[in-house]
Amino acid sequence: MKKVLQISILAVIAIFLSSCAMHTGYMNNSASLTEANFSYVKQSISGYAEAMYVFGIGGLEKEALVQEAKAQMLKENPLGPNQTLANITVNWKNSFFVIVNMSKVTVTADVVEFKPEND
Repeated sequence: MKKVLQISILAVIAIFLSSCAMHTGYMNNSASLTEANFSYVKQSISGYAEAMYVFGIGGLEKEALVQEAKAQMLKENPLGPNQTLANITVNWKNSFFVIVNMSKVTVTADVVEFKPEND
């Protein structure tokens, strides 16, 4: 009986200390790069944001996390004249613990500069 109790306690502890993670992401091209009228200024700039939820309460909404990560990216890499973001990638990592969920988002992009048009 003592052995069964010890194994049961170990199993419960293992369940409570275990976690699961899920990675998702997508890519969006926000700039029209169909012509050869641009050049890459910077590649793979990124911003990061995270939120923690306990029993599903707390943190920011999904859209707010993306906005926060994008704002951080642009604060560290301000755009100049004729520059825009291209090849935007949004990656999510959701980690699940028994009562806690951690959401982390990373926004990555390239900075391109369009050549001014000659009138």
